[in-house]
Amino acid sequence: MIPASLSDVYTLQPTWQQELSQARLTPAQLAQRLQLPISSIEEMAGGDKQFPIRATESYLQRIQIGNLQDPLLKQILPTQHENSILPGYSSDPVGDCRAICTNGVLKKYVGRALLITTAACAIHCRYCFRRAYPYQDHSLDLNQKTAIDWLQSDTSIHEVILSGGDPLVLSDARLTALIDQIEAIPHLKTLRLHSRIPVVLPRRITPQLLQRLQQSRLQVVMVIHSNHPNELDSAVATALQALDRHGITLLNQSVLLNGVNNQVEILEQLSHTLFSLKVLPYYLHLLDRVSGSHHFDLAEAAAIELHHQLRGRLPGYLLPRLVREIEGASSKTSII
Repeated sequence: MIPASLSDVYTLQPTWQQELSQARLTPAQLAQRLQLPISSIEEMAGGDKQFPIRATESYLQRIQIGNLQDPLLKQILPTQHENSILPGYSSDPVGDCRAICTNGVLKKYVGRALLITTAACAIHCRYCFRRAYPYQDHSLDLNQKTAIDWLQSDTSIHEVILSGGDPLVLSDARLTALIDQIEAIPHLKTLRLHSRIPVVLPRRITPQLLQRLQQSRLQVVMVIHSNHPNELDSAVATALQALDRHGITLLNQSVLLNGVNNQVEILEQLSHTLFSLKVLPYYLHLLDRVSGSHHFDLAEAAAIELHHQLRGRLPGYLLPRLVREIEGASSKTSII
């Protein structure tokens, strides 16, 4: 049953900041919380050292206890595969570092600029293409004014994309201050936020955040990142429906992950569930080949066949585009 309002979700529960602060887990803590085999602790150790485990309690509650094959668990579970060094995989698979214009600003495509708002995330997805990004040298945390000055100087930019990390881990005060500065630049028309927060920390979608986004003079778009229908529980539904009621355009971008969502029935259900929550499927993304993620990769031919099957089951408006990001390309590259 879907709660009637956001207040119903938050009653007698920790604040989103408290839940976020508790998201760091050791391998032993994750194994204990989900009743995983003792042997899994050693399996997790190597990957955890490189990219520490993070997962919110909201997300953990949707994982089946004791099931190492749970598709939500697989997205956050470090494995020994992550220590392998394979050709074709790199620390910067989409060329982010070569797209840096100034501190915290990436520009890859005409008319759009992306701001690295923070290094922080509520969840560490093991396939994250920015898991090795040099946040310590290139994020807004260092000098936000430099980024704002750059946006003011380039009148070809009409859309600003807030990314990270995850922009919604910023406090309301910091996020409001940033949006205020962006809104003050006359040639900017659209504000797009890429965030997994509505899926993994739905109580972050507070009345204060909703009001600020609704009041923006900019067209506000939020791209959530959901990969499996099991991620979309009643709390997530409440948060997404609230965003929709406040005029936020909602899109979803999924990553095609071997062993997680590479079945046509799963992707079909995901599209239908998203649509029921006012979210339109946007991209079905082939894996960005970051080092340590090869166990999630799916052959392109298999992805094309899967998408062909999906096309036969979904109306066109619910069919996500199958794409890959290629460094230096003028847009995402459609596979078919």
